[in-house]
Amino acid sequence: MSTAPERTSTPQRIVIATRESRLALWQAEHVRDLLRELYPACQVELLGMTTRGDQILDRPLAKVGGKGLFVKELETALLDGSADIAVHSMKDVPMVMAREFALVAIGPREVPVDAFVSNRYGGLAEMPPGAVVGTSSLRRESQLHARHPYLAVTSLRGNLDTRLRKLDAGDYDAIILAAAGLTRLGLGERIRALLPPEESLPAAGQGALGIEALAARPEVAAWMAPLNDPATAACVRAERAVSRALAGSCEVPLGAYAQLRGDRLWLRGFVARPDGGRVARAELEGEAADPEALGLALAEALRRDGADEILASLEA
Repeated sequence: MSTAPERTSTPQRIVIATRESRLALWQAEHVRDLLRELYPACQVELLGMTTRGDQILDRPLAKVGGKGLFVKELETALLDGSADIAVHSMKDVPMVMAREFALVAIGPREVPVDAFVSNRYGGLAEMPPGAVVGTSSLRRESQLHARHPYLAVTSLRGNLDTRLRKLDAGDYDAIILAAAGLTRLGLGERIRALLPPEESLPAAGQGALGIEALAARPEVAAWMAPLNDPATAACVRAERAVSRALAGSCEVPLGAYAQLRGDRLWLRGFVARPDGGRVARAELEGEAADPEALGLALAEALRRDGADEILASLEA
C-alpha cells in the first residue's frame, strides 16, 4: 500500500463520517492513516457524529430499530455531501442497504470471535447457576441460553468502555463482547477466554471494517479499491447473503461465519429463538469466487433444518 495505483484522478480531500465512540474513532483513524499513506497529497479528515444507536441506551437494539440506528446519520452525511465515505464495523451494517449506497471496500479481518470478559471467572464453564452474563446481542443471548441454560442472561447496552465499567461496578458477573474491539483498543488483557465458533458462532461480518460510499460516486470506489481485502470480502459477502436471505433487515438471533480454505469457503450458520429452545444449524463448503451463491445455499439448508418455523415464531 505504499504507492497508489495509476488512475485517471487522485483525491485532493476525503472526509470520513464516523461515530464518536472510542472504537469507532479508532476504526476511522485507521482508515484515515491508510488513505494518507496511499495518497500523501490528499487531505483526509474525520467528521464525528452521534447516531440514534448511541443515544438510545435503555432498551435492547432489537426493540428500537436494530443496528441500522448506527449508520443512518452517517449515510445522511454521504447524501448531503458532508462526507465522502463512512467507516463501519461490518457487523453493524444492515444486510439490506438502500440503493443509493454501496460497500466499496472491506478491510482485513481482526479476530472474528466473541470474547468472555469477567473479573471473577475464567470461562463460561466456571460460572455457577444464576450467575449474570451481560450481552447486547440476540445472537449471543440465544447461544448462551442453548448451551448454558442455568445462567442469567441480561441486556447490556452502551459503547465498549461503558460496558466494561458496568462489569467493573459489579452489575454483571461476566460480559460477552467482540474480541476485535477489545484487541483494537489495546484491551486484550481483559479477555479471559476466546469463545470458539462452535460455542458462539460470530455475527455476519464480525471483525471486519467496511467502507461505505454513494453508489453514484464511482471515483470514490476507485480511491478505496486498494483498501479492499479480497479474502475477507468473500467471507463477509457469503455471511451477509445468509443473513439477508433469512432475516433481511430484521433483528433475529442469527450467526454466519465463513473461513477461506484455498479457493473454497467453509460457511457455517444458525438461526435460533432468543431463549435457545429451538436452533437450526447448517454448514456448507463452496467456491470462494461466488460467495453470495454459497450464502443462499446455506440459507436454504437452514430452512430445511427449521429456520422458517423459528422465524415465523419470532413474528407471532
